[in-house]
Amino acid sequence: MDAALAQLSADRGFGSLSLREVAREAGIAPTSFYRHFSELDELGLALVDEGGVALRQLMRQARKRIARDGSAISTSVDTFMEYLGNNSNLFRLMLRERTGVSKPFRTAVKAEIDHFVTELADDLGRFADEQNKPLADARLVAESMVTLVFNQGAEALDATPKERDELKAKLKTELRMILVGSQTLAQWQQGRE
Repeated sequence: MDAALAQLSADRGFGSLSLREVAREAGIAPTSFYRHFSELDELGLALVDEGGVALRQLMRQARKRIARDGSAISTSVDTFMEYLGNNSNLFRLMLRERTGVSKPFRTAVKAEIDHFVTELADDLGRFADEQNKPLADARLVAESMVTLVFNQGAEALDATPKERDELKAKLKTELRMILVGSQTLAQWQQGRE
């Protein structure tokens, strides 16, 4: 898996990898590859799974930092940008395969994003209850936030440090706008009842 990741870059996607190249990078014979995976696509699906798990684990760590430091949005964005810095090829793989030609890859990436959205929606709902600031729809807020973060993450991958700082600030503002907008909509909906 590390050998395949090492060969991915901004200019090279998973679809351009060959089994021989991955085996050579891993220091194994091509036939030995089949002891681990039945085909190259199975390796790719395992990488998508690893990318989703790594992101969810990192965000769980962010929750602990939030409890200690406050500012959920700021801490979450900073944590996500750390993930990008340490897992750029995994994130690129997920971005590319999210809309790629392989239905199994698209399905796997969608499942990972859905897991992430579900956890975020639960967190947002809990936060809204604790703060007595209901949201119009925690799941929809989570989906909007994740879509925005993925899009900004794509831009941040090749950004300079200065550009990345600007993207982080912009992303924090945009996420706050989504959250406050949902809170305001919930208040408006309650007022109409």
